[in-house]
Amino acid sequence: MTPIRLTKPTIAVLETLLSTTDDTPAWGLSICRDADLGPGTVYPILDRLTERGWVTSREETSAHPGRPARRFYELTASGRQHATAALEARASRRSRLGLAGGAA
Repeated sequence: MTPIRLTKPTIAVLETLLSTTDDTPAWGLSICRDADLGPGTVYPILDRLTERGWVTSREETSAHPGRPARRFYELTASGRQHATAALEARASRRSRLGLAGGAA
């Protein structure tokens, strides 16, 4: 599987997806809000993650009067493993370099 370049926006999207549950699924604009990024940044990241098999998406099937159906995004099992490992490795590298937490 092709590695993902862990830019600050990609990290924010991965952290957002890792924090979702079946009860609180992530959709495009909720990811934008939670990651504090614009759709022009988030959707290309989601596309790249989908192409690499890290993320799947599905359309909302419940009633949604007055608005278009949402597209829900979730990490695949391997995507969750890869994302967790990548973020942990990054945190470890930053710690060894003496860089404080956060995505900076």
